[in-house]
Amino acid sequence: MKRIVTISRELGSGGRTIGKLVAEQKNIPYYDRELIDEAARVSGVSLEDVEKSDQKVTRSFLYNIVMGSSYGYSMQENVSNQPLPLTTKVFCVQQEIITGYADAGSCVIVGRCADYYLRDRKDVLRVFIYSDMDKRIEHSVKNYGMKEETARKEIARSDRERARHYNMFTDRTWGDRRNYDIMLNSGELGYENCAKVICDIMGMRA
Repeated sequence: MKRIVTISRELGSGGRTIGKLVAEQKNIPYYDRELIDEAARVSGVSLEDVEKSDQKVTRSFLYNIVMGSSYGYSMQENVSNQPLPLTTKVFCVQQEIITGYADAGSCVIVGRCADYYLRDRKDVLRVFIYSDMDKRIEHSVKNYGMKEETARKEIARSDRERARHYNMFTDRTWGDRRNYDIMLNSGELGYENCAKVICDIMGMRA
C-alpha cells in the first residue's frame, strides 16, 4: 500500500536526517531541497528568487487562495490572464509538485507545508519533529558549523519564520498537535529511534 510521510520540524531537531533514514529503510524517494529546485525549473524563475519568495507569504497571497479555490489558487484558475505575483506562482507550483509526488507513490516529504497540502488524503502520515533547545544548538553547531550563540539566534529566528510562514499560508498553527498524526522528541528518542517509530507506524497502517 502506498504511504506518504510528511515531516515538519524545528531547526536543529534532525528532521531531515530522520526523514532520510525513513526513506532509506523503506526504500522510497525523499524530497526536500529538490522541491525548491523543481519549483524554480517549472515556474521559470531563478532559484535565487524562489528561495526569497519561499520566506515571504503575503496577505495578498492568502486573498488569492480564498478567491481561487478551497484547496489553493491554481495557476489554471488564473482566468484574468494577468501575471501572477512571484510568491503566488511559486507556491502554486510547489503545491502541484507535492501533490504529484504523493500521487506517484510512497515517499517522504520534508517541510514546504506538505502536511497541509495533503491534509485530506488517507495515505499520509503527518509527523512533527521537535527537541529541547540544548540539543538543537548541539545539532546546529555540529552539523552546520555554527557557534553556540549564533545557533541560538538562528534557531529563534527560524522558529519565528516557520511559524509565520505556516500560520499565514495555511491559517493553522505551526506545531499544533491537531495538525499531525504523531509528534516525536528527537532529543530524547534519538534520530534512529524516531525513524524506527515512523517506519513501524507505516507498517501498522499499511
